[in-house]
Amino acid sequence: MPADPSVTSPSQPPKAAPSAGAPRPLDGVRILDAATFIAGPFTTAILAEFGAEVIKVEQPGGGDPFRRFGTQTARGDTLAFLSEARNKRSVTLDLRTPAGARLFKALTARCQVVCENFRPGTLERWGLGWDDLRAINPALVMLRVSGYGQDGPYADRPGFARIAHAYGGLTHLAGMPDGPPVTPGSTSLGDYMSGLFGAVGVLMALRHAERAGQGQMIDIALYESVFRVLDEIAPRHAADGTVRGREGAGTINACPHGHFPCGDGAWVAIACTSDKMFARLLDVMERPDLAERYATTAQRLADRATVDGVVTTWTGSMPRDEIVRHCTDGQVPCGPVNTIADIFADPHFAARGNLIQVLAEGVGAVTLPNVLPRLSVTPGRVDRAGPPLGADTDAVLEDLLGLSMAERDALRAEGVI
Repeated sequence: MPADPSVTSPSQPPKAAPSAGAPRPLDGVRILDAATFIAGPFTTAILAEFGAEVIKVEQPGGGDPFRRFGTQTARGDTLAFLSEARNKRSVTLDLRTPAGARLFKALTARCQVVCENFRPGTLERWGLGWDDLRAINPALVMLRVSGYGQDGPYADRPGFARIAHAYGGLTHLAGMPDGPPVTPGSTSLGDYMSGLFGAVGVLMALRHAERAGQGQMIDIALYESVFRVLDEIAPRHAADGTVRGREGAGTINACPHGHFPCGDGAWVAIACTSDKMFARLLDVMERPDLAERYATTAQRLADRATVDGVVTTWTGSMPRDEIVRHCTDGQVPCGPVNTIADIFADPHFAARGNLIQVLAEGVGAVTLPNVLPRLSVTPGRVDRAGPPLGADTDAVLEDLLGLSMAERDALRAEGVI
């Protein structure tokens, strides 16, 4: 079947996915993924790339709402879902029903990890909370992702990444100094960060379970992942009461350190984080007259507008690629502010294989970001894009639980699967 027409072909074709068959570090690990949208499913997508068997449990009928978030494909779900449900098997199961809860428990007994991101207390109401599941499987690792965590006064509040950005302190920092707070890049950034912390937590918990035979619960709040990466704002406020505000394209810690317009309308990022770097930039710009006046970071920060103005005048005198070339030749950290079209045409992205093409059932070839991190001996791979809803229900229930066709038909008639 031809690829979805909404998928733009890159100027340099992405590399094909690595061939199947090579061993991966998580081969033999089975994960029950009952999470929706991004954070929890991103954790399991990473683990699936490295060999874990991920069984994605979805509500019969509609499935994960993330199937309808983003650009729709010919199959009816979205490109975002095809990317983040990579390598997974889809099983429909209504956890709200007694029969669905029983099947979930039976699957839990055959898995090493359960991942969920319901609002705290939801699974407990269905008899599927942490205490219920670890009674079945004492070595179970359970990842629980929520907006505010499993406890605390705000635990029962709904949460999404945008709320986490705001509550965790990131949104206040995003934007121009005299403007409103803005979206910090992607509206889903906090979800992806939480997914990464989730993957780290699962791997550490699995290591402990291997050694001690004891499972544990991993509690991740979206806002905590955001707060954790905000460098020195916490110790600085504790030390002297500073409340950092929006800094626009620059930073309070270095100068020049920001985004600068070029003569062709494009932009570059330049980062002079030391006096040595700035001295190199002065050589590149042929401005030795400024060396003594702005020799130190403190001097440059005290007159940031003038320094940034000098750099802006220089970058505006040439096209972006020339600015990057001059800076690179002069060992000044500089890079283009890329659009996605720039990325698809970039030779370094191509050489590193950062884009791959995989098949999606009912859609065709789709282009996805490649696997990270890179392992030299047991690399991960993407075997397929996100599956159609319920594509693996019969196979999983038959293979893992031994349910006959008649039993599955009865469950389907009752709306359990």
